[in-house]
Amino acid sequence: MKYYKLAEAEKTLLGIDDIANTLVISRESAKVTASRYAAAGFLVRLKRDLYIPAEKLMRLKEEELFHIANIVQVPSYISLTTALSYYNVSAQQQQNFIESIQLKRTKTVKAKNIEFAYTKIKKEMYTGFDLLNDFFIALPEKAIADAVYLTAIGKYNCDFDAVDFKKIKKSRVEQFINLTNRRTKTFWGQLCKTYRV
Repeated sequence: MKYYKLAEAEKTLLGIDDIANTLVISRESAKVTASRYAAAGFLVRLKRDLYIPAEKLMRLKEEELFHIANIVQVPSYISLTTALSYYNVSAQQQQNFIESIQLKRTKTVKAKNIEFAYTKIKKEMYTGFDLLNDFFIALPEKAIADAVYLTAIGKYNCDFDAVDFKKIKKSRVEQFINLTNRRTKTFWGQLCKTYRV
């Protein structure tokens, strides 16, 4: 079995061409091999023609998982409780659950014990994120605005009790809230009163 060559490959993410080159086989054989190794649990399929050795996936740090989340769904950025936790704005910790915002349909991608959750948002709201290190992530205020908006429209359930509102700039959150609808603005007003933002 040549799996060890893939596990020792320099690249973390492997496309079909990477598998073919590493194992010195044809592209068609690489597709079959990738499928078999994925079925056996040696490789984890992230999306069409993109794999990661299972043992490498289990050793990845949080920021490396964020980078993979961006690659699995393009375009997307890390947001919601995942981003708030990363910035230490939320006390809620989510192990092996990475939340992202995207423009396409809402979906979840499971890779072993890691879940990549993607939530669709309106195009006008697809803003307020930066490239940090090697991944796109919402600004803390945008992560709050995303959570407020999606909670207000019933598509998300944020634990606002775990959020430290003192660590964010209210005016900046409101810039993003102004891109939403009346329901979200009303809900944000209620949150501001409840948590004295």
